[in-house]
Amino acid sequence: MSDLLTRRLDALTRHNAAPTLAGMRRGIEKESLRITPQGALAQTPHPAALGSALTHPYLTTDYSEALLEFITPASDQLDAPLRFLEDLHRYVYQHIGDERLWVNSMPCVMGPDEDIPLARYGSSNVGQMKYIYRKGLGYRYGRRMQTIAGIHYNLSFPENFWQLHQQLEGDTRPLQDFISARYFDLTRNFQRYSWLLIYLFGASPALCKSFLAGRPHTLSEIAGHTLTYPGATSLRMSDLGYQNNAQSSLHISYNTLDDYVRTLTHAIKTNAPEYARIGVLVDGEYRQLNSNILQIENEYYSSIRPKRTTASGERPTLALSRRGVEYVEIRALDLNPFEPLGINQMQIRFLDLFATYCLLRESPLLENCDLNASKENIRKVVYQGRDTGTLLCNWGKQVSLHDWGGQILERMAPIAALLDTTHGGSHYAEALAGQQEKLDNPDATPSAQVMAALTTQGPCSFFHFAQAQAEAHRAHFLAQPLAAEREDALAAEARDSLAAQTALEAAPHPSFAEYLAAYFRD
Repeated sequence: MSDLLTRRLDALTRHNAAPTLAGMRRGIEKESLRITPQGALAQTPHPAALGSALTHPYLTTDYSEALLEFITPASDQLDAPLRFLEDLHRYVYQHIGDERLWVNSMPCVMGPDEDIPLARYGSSNVGQMKYIYRKGLGYRYGRRMQTIAGIHYNLSFPENFWQLHQQLEGDTRPLQDFISARYFDLTRNFQRYSWLLIYLFGASPALCKSFLAGRPHTLSEIAGHTLTYPGATSLRMSDLGYQNNAQSSLHISYNTLDDYVRTLTHAIKTNAPEYARIGVLVDGEYRQLNSNILQIENEYYSSIRPKRTTASGERPTLALSRRGVEYVEIRALDLNPFEPLGINQMQIRFLDLFATYCLLRESPLLENCDLNASKENIRKVVYQGRDTGTLLCNWGKQVSLHDWGGQILERMAPIAALLDTTHGGSHYAEALAGQQEKLDNPDATPSAQVMAALTTQGPCSFFHFAQAQAEAHRAHFLAQPLAAEREDALAAEARDSLAAQTALEAAPHPSFAEYLAAYFRD
């Protein structure tokens, strides 16, 4: 174990830090495409019974009108996010007719880009901005990439933990400055070690051939128009999917809060000639918000984001500058097609362990060579991770995925003990043991289980496998309708959100051009 990690864990244990960790807060954002019974992308509008995608706090859309996003409130109760997510799914299934939810990260059969409907948010300035931003993404990257779904895990440590941790570190800065700096330590280590999450939880080793129609690739075709790569774990996280090559030249710094805000702001304010050629306002219609490297902060496809809750109309970078980091958003997670919710409680516990490990171990500043090594490690795990003899770069030394992963998991054991003291029982230790089993036996990983379903049962195409899983999950959610009081509460939430959107659109407002100029003004 690293000396610093050992010292920090010993100090936290001696000073009874376990009760302070009970206040860790967790939230989940989960995306799923709506599809027809035949498995095609739904062309229907966002259902009115689900409320306003603009103002509903828990049910919205991501890129496409068909890409639902389920959002749970943050909670310090371990099982609360999954219970809330379960309720949302049951409610949705009661109000989408015969449509289904696609259960894989990689999308269903794709037609041409113009068949992918952009999400609509109404006529208010903020609604127009969200829609035009999505138009810009389509022009820049194509619409297919934006139909990829994932799970985002939001995590924060409580203030009393930070107070104790700062005292034990002998740090005398204002508390929020300390908190922000430590969250950036976490994010840097996350980038160094997130290859392990991709191995353990990657569940997109194959995709439908239609997704890459017209694009060059090195994947192999197997049964039923299915593309894969030997040993693949998460093609969502490859250069074919989530990690888009168009942003490969961006150098966003995670070394300090100031560096992060400075480099991200530079990308938002710097013109990109290739995007200028698209045009911004063409024949009276907006094609994109601007022609800069990034239209807004969210366009940067990072696997983890330091976050601060924003006020209405406030840019994320300004919120961070003004009030510091509040929580982190982990974005490297595929939907698990074998889980009705795409994620389970054991995975949540391991994410707690992983984030705490990234926080407590040493975290040197990231140089370009470190970033390049991390990206190469991820690339190798994405394409050949189920070969656990694959060699990765650990501070300039070549080490097998299996050996390095085992070292990391071993170092998490005292963290599991600390969190089990916090919550009682041995669930964190069991979650850790479950990941060691997957490291020792690659066939136990979700990606291997997907490939087994595709190759040993027929064989079966990716499309038919995913469609069968969608049917099974639909049956699961419809088998037990929501309790009447939960149905009524979510129905009221939907009505309130529609009323809020109507009021927003009726209120006096500046022109869209004035609104946009004000939004980007410092």
